[in-house]
Amino acid sequence: MTVGIASVEIATGVIAGRIAAGARAIRWLDDRDPRGAAVLGAIYGATGRAHIVGITGPPGAGKSTLSDMLVAELRRRNRRIGVIAIDPSSPFTGGAILGDRVRMARHTLDPHVFIRSIGTRGAAGGLSRSTHDAALVFDAMGYDIVLIETVGVGQDEIDVVNLAHTTIIVGVPGLGDEVQAVKAGLMEAGEIFVLNKADRDGYEAAHRQFGLMLHLRANARPDDSWAPPLLRAVASRDEGADVIADALEAHLAHLKAGDGFARRSGRRACAQMVNLVHARAAAALLRLPEATRLLDAVSACEIDPYSAAERLLAGSRNDSEGAA
Repeated sequence: MTVGIASVEIATGVIAGRIAAGARAIRWLDDRDPRGAAVLGAIYGATGRAHIVGITGPPGAGKSTLSDMLVAELRRRNRRIGVIAIDPSSPFTGGAILGDRVRMARHTLDPHVFIRSIGTRGAAGGLSRSTHDAALVFDAMGYDIVLIETVGVGQDEIDVVNLAHTTIIVGVPGLGDEVQAVKAGLMEAGEIFVLNKADRDGYEAAHRQFGLMLHLRANARPDDSWAPPLLRAVASRDEGADVIADALEAHLAHLKAGDGFARRSGRRACAQMVNLVHARAAAALLRLPEATRLLDAVSACEIDPYSAAERLLAGSRNDSEGAA
């Protein structure tokens, strides 16, 4: 079977909402198989409808349990849900535990829930390199909401903000320094804030700290028309799902009342194009014979990395101008 025929068949299955076709498409995209790009080109016109929701926060915040609880609540509201659970990959083998799928096992038999675990494969930012593509596959399959649960993130690892229409920041009391999460840069990014494990000691102190930071954020953004709510949850006991789902619906309505939904979708698509150009241009440059020589020279301390990079780029520009 040729690449083209295989891609057309899978694309047709994706648009028809078939799980097997969606899983195959995501696998191809994650493996950078050329058939994946062909599928994406065929289904792209059927995307742009799903509400992309990012769930992020520091390690230990209970993001997986909260995601599982939220899926159950959204299903009670008759939403079709796609879940992309990002798991860290081993730097040695490239494998991932993919434990989030296990933690959401109660939804695996629901035909209206599709859970896909993806390893980071060395990508920074709390996401996998194929997260954007997987979200498009879910979108084309007709899922109403796509939940993206990141790995535990730190100060600058908030790429999900550029991917999602709505970002849920999950915090938790009792990590030793309640301000640590707000130092992480996440407070500037989220649309909904959830303090999970609210039955723990230290909840009131954490709530005050988060409330203060949100107050300062509001003062710094007087023109911001959305006021991020600070919500309470105990996901292990299914407490708080209803108010989180209400907040998601309110933020979606807020986005669609103006051009926010379309603008964020467009920003996401443009960012993906730029990322692809960066990756492919870098790969093409590093395949040049001059790149090998420069890498050897940098390794031997014969030239500094900045000068080597500039020389490689200058050589590439000169070759392009000569060809023109």
